[in-house]
Amino acid sequence: MKAPLKFHFDFISPFGYFASLRVENLAARHGRAVEWHPMLLGVSVLKVMGLKPLMETPLKGPYTERDVLRYAREHSVPLQRHPNDKVMNPLASGRALAWVNRHQPQQAAEVAHAIYGAYWGQGLDLSTPGSLIPVVGEELAQAAASDEAAALLRAEVDAALQAGVFGSPTVVVDGEPFWGIDKFEQIDRWLTRGGW
Repeated sequence: MKAPLKFHFDFISPFGYFASLRVENLAARHGRAVEWHPMLLGVSVLKVMGLKPLMETPLKGPYTERDVLRYAREHSVPLQRHPNDKVMNPLASGRALAWVNRHQPQQAAEVAHAIYGAYWGQGLDLSTPGSLIPVVGEELAQAAASDEAAALLRAEVDAALQAGVFGSPTVVVDGEPFWGIDKFEQIDRWLTRGGW
């Protein structure tokens, strides 16, 4: 059995959203599954790396806005949230997925797609566990508010940092990290050739 692709992402990342729509097909082409791992850019970028939020970075912020909108148009991806819209607090969403990974891992892809679709595709604010109810149901929304879910997300974030993950999306293939949706073609070649 080939090891799964470890897909690390933050729900506030539009590129993570775009990658979430492609990662399963990429994995399936190579007989792999996908593990869905929430991470927090607020920890990796702001705290660990000491950088500004991407959209507040001179020159890079305006370019990123163009790039996100251009990608969505090219690939016909639903996008009701603008890259410069106020960013939600991603803790409730990340905690929901971390809880699912522990208790219902077979549902992880469905939950990730539902949250990403609601946040980026529909433009909903999912900053609180209550706001998740129409998206993932009351049981999971309540679980996202638990101390256990908070601890599980902290463990996911710590594991991502230990694996060298700093950005969203990052796909770790047999221990080899690839950051950015623009690396998907390289991942495809890496899997085809068995690395280089």
